[in-house]
Amino acid sequence: MLETERHRIILSAVQERPVVTVADLCALTAASEATVRRDIAQLHLAKKLRRVRGGAEAISPPQFVGINARPFAVNQTINIAQKRAIAQAAVDLCEDGDAIIVNGGTTTFQMVHPLTTKRLQVFTNSFPIAEHLLKQSKNTVMLPAGAIYREQNIILSPFDDDGSNHFYARRMFMGCRGLGPLGLMEGDPLLVQAEQKLIGQADELVVLADSSKFSQRSSLLLCPLSRIHTVITDDGIDDRAAAMLEAADIRLIVADARRDGRTRAEE
Repeated sequence: MLETERHRIILSAVQERPVVTVADLCALTAASEATVRRDIAQLHLAKKLRRVRGGAEAISPPQFVGINARPFAVNQTINIAQKRAIAQAAVDLCEDGDAIIVNGGTTTFQMVHPLTTKRLQVFTNSFPIAEHLLKQSKNTVMLPAGAIYREQNIILSPFDDDGSNHFYARRMFMGCRGLGPLGLMEGDPLLVQAEQKLIGQADELVVLADSSKFSQRSSLLLCPLSRIHTVITDDGIDDRAAAMLEAADIRLIVADARRDGRTRAEE
């Protein structure tokens, strides 16, 4: 690969992530570590990037900023057994022919594997959910219009007419940043705007929240507890959180992921 080609790849990579390591750039360019370090030094002197310990970063942040949410790749590794059990219990609520909405998130993403046995109409703003279902299932998949936020792998639009208002669903399945006495919480206004539009298109709202979400808080309220029909969580939920849901007349399903790798739902 020519030096100019390597430089273009390196500059493209540093605009996509906060910091790109030398190892990452070696993989992208198929060049040696010594070559990549030399390229970084040249681009640093030319003021095209900033050399940092072990890699490089952009001098100015990308114009297309991200949202206030943890990257999909990071969240995907947290409480994975609980998320799989919760997702299985969610899919158990679906019957062939149902129309459902599934928002983007790492817990809802775990629904894709059991959903491969179903034939549903699925509207989702999750790019990886849509991609997986298109390749591995016979479900009908629909997406809203908007921009793909790479780190979270979701499609969001600041405009009202993103296509979601033309889809009606029996249930919406969604994750959340936190769940407390005031309701569901999220961390970014654009997420709240997009998810409120989706919630309005479903009869029932089913929240997929592992037990850690009951202790997490955020500054933005997505919807009150009164809008939630069902909460699916794991058996780590404490009595106080369970009592909160019961007082709000919310159906509680507890998924157990500890039994030989299988899942079990209890109401």
